[in-house]
Amino acid sequence: MDALRSIMRISSLSELDKIKDDYLARTSNNQDTSIVIGMGTCGLAAGAQNVWDAVIDEIHKQNIKNVSVIKTGCLGLCAKEPLLEIRQGDTRVIYGNITGEMARDIINKNVIEGRIIEQWTISEDDPFFKSQYRLVLKNCGIIDPEDIEEAIAKDTYFALAKAVKEMSPEDVIDEISEAKLRGRGGAGFPTGLKWKFASQNENKQKYIICNADEGDPGAFMDRSALEGDPHKIVEAMAIAGYAIGANKGFIYCRAEYPLAIERLKKAIRDATELGFLGDDIFDSSFNFELNIRLGAGAFVCGEETALMASIEGRRGEPRPKPPFPSESGLYGKPTVINNVETLANVPDIINRGSDWFKTIGTENSPGTKVFALAGMVKNNGLVEIPMGTRLGEIIFDIGGGLVNNDKFKAAQTGGPSGGCIPIEHLNIEIDYDSLQELGTIMGSGGLIVMGEQTCMVDIAKYFVDFCKDESCGKCTPCRIGVTR
Repeated sequence: MDALRSIMRISSLSELDKIKDDYLARTSNNQDTSIVIGMGTCGLAAGAQNVWDAVIDEIHKQNIKNVSVIKTGCLGLCAKEPLLEIRQGDTRVIYGNITGEMARDIINKNVIEGRIIEQWTISEDDPFFKSQYRLVLKNCGIIDPEDIEEAIAKDTYFALAKAVKEMSPEDVIDEISEAKLRGRGGAGFPTGLKWKFASQNENKQKYIICNADEGDPGAFMDRSALEGDPHKIVEAMAIAGYAIGANKGFIYCRAEYPLAIERLKKAIRDATELGFLGDDIFDSSFNFELNIRLGAGAFVCGEETALMASIEGRRGEPRPKPPFPSESGLYGKPTVINNVETLANVPDIINRGSDWFKTIGTENSPGTKVFALAGMVKNNGLVEIPMGTRLGEIIFDIGGGLVNNDKFKAAQTGGPSGGCIPIEHLNIEIDYDSLQELGTIMGSGGLIVMGEQTCMVDIAKYFVDFCKDESCGKCTPCRIGVTR
């Protein structure tokens, strides 16, 4: 960020290009060693701070020069956290399940002596990585999420510049509509159509909201995306605001995500300082302000009308629709609500075009889907696959199969409102329509794998108990019926 302070405010694509070129020239010519440690919530919970402290201490102890230690987000392989990566030129070595003492050995053997400790490494050709298509998560676990210069070098804010400088709001909506981007938060409603409804409303005050509440048990996709690549969401919200005519946006994030909130706040500050947020963005007449609102962890506030009530300072209770938020939403004004993953697709669609996006996934469900792979699967973590990938491939190729080589029984999708996919449908292609035909839903992306020892009655009871405890208590069927 210090290198950018002389520019202060970026107003053109050429200035973005210069920042990117300078950064890439500086880093490509740099032969220094970088030690990259996964410092997302999952990594920290597994002991990444101890690894960080040991690395810093050993570097000072050995008086090693020309080494940088960098924090990054979650690479997705949560089962192997803490992760430590050594980057030397084009060489990249990833170590998994690292302790502080192991980190000291890596510094002495790999960094000083140049000897890779093979038995601790994770290959980039591992099926966990090789079978994925990382679009939403492409920068997570790769970049420093608190470095806006590195984000720009990875093409962040180029889509915003293109939208504001070269496209009309209608052009942006048409591109998103043509891409057939469907909402990744649950039902898969067409994103472009939602934006179009709001844009056509003549009210001068409109809002864009990012739903980062993420209350489904076993789901942590939004948290990892915000921790690992917050600038992508900041950029996407500004593009959405430009498209619908909104000058104000809110990221509604559960307070249990302190690291995501901390990194978002820094991203918003840095983006405002460089002119990506605020007044006259890229020397246009477009103004956009972005704020964060914290939720108290109420599952019901993941529903859009309850979420808006919470932002307004009222109790988070859903209301009947219509009117839909695009007509009367936050403070009674036209509002668009998208979740984190939906928005994360927007910059690439604007940069690379709808035709490119439709080459990924299926005809009716283009693009990728991020899943939080949890339960009895070996490789617990975050995975991103093209729509249409078979469930069995996710569980057995990417996920590595079941713990203790247990036999697969079912996979639960869609959170408490979803359903279970039994073994006879193990090779179903994962997309919105296929899951709906089975009687379940995509949901936000929780995927809980269950083996033969799992009792389905207990699973059903758990989710009913969850719905009972998390009910807002507004209506009789939920307040009394679910309890009974």
